[in-house]
Amino acid sequence: MTEKTAGRTRRLLTNALAAVLVLGAVGGGVAYTAVTVDGADRTAPTVAWADPTGTPTPADPVSGAAKGRASTPLSKLLLPVPEGYWLGSDIEGYGNDDEVAAKEAEALFKKTSKGLYGKKRREFEKRIDALGIKGMAMRSYASQDSDLQVEVSVLRMKDRKTVRELFELRKEMAEFVDMPKGPRVKDHAKNAACFVVPDPAKPEGPAEAKEQWEERLRGVTCAAYDGEVAISVWAVGATRFDKKAVAELLEKQLRHIESPGEYV
Repeated sequence: MTEKTAGRTRRLLTNALAAVLVLGAVGGGVAYTAVTVDGADRTAPTVAWADPTGTPTPADPVSGAAKGRASTPLSKLLLPVPEGYWLGSDIEGYGNDDEVAAKEAEALFKKTSKGLYGKKRREFEKRIDALGIKGMAMRSYASQDSDLQVEVSVLRMKDRKTVRELFELRKEMAEFVDMPKGPRVKDHAKNAACFVVPDPAKPEGPAEAKEQWEERLRGVTCAAYDGEVAISVWAVGATRFDKKAVAELLEKQLRHIESPGEYV
């Protein structure tokens, strides 16, 4: 990263854009604070999930659609539930397969400005407005062996240039806060990137504390784009979950966007 780029990234960090750009804090991601930029402090997620709700309720207009909704242009862009997965647990504040219009999607991003006041908050909200958000769809997936929960969101924005710039900024910020690089996304080196949420320091206290440290959930976050669509992935899994599985799911998601409506 050049000195000029580092300076720009530092300025962005000061107004809390890291929450949005590093983690893609949309949908359920708004509820997670997985990276704290405060010197060398790093906080990993300790989030548990409920049993997957793979069976829609009778009131659901697409009852029985275990692969996920495909009734709107945005929902058609989300990857239908692939082999080895089912619909996951509910994304906080939503179901496991939902969509929000532009205003609500913008509001989700602006929630990450909590703690900012006055000029900084207004500046932050102007940046969100400038993204030109048109809507967002989100879906959660749970591996059938119960060791991985993944939340994916697709966000349509005003133009390709804005989407690409957002992606590059998210990568820069992840590198700036020293997030380890995650698994590579096959055939998408230029428009997809994954990072591993750093582990906190291992406790030196009693054996029970060390055991809890070993058994807690680990996190991976990914960002990608295709045309006017930004893709965010937030995954949590058991201690030794296969991180490549997250990249593989994102690769399938990108292929699906290239050919919407075709199950992968």
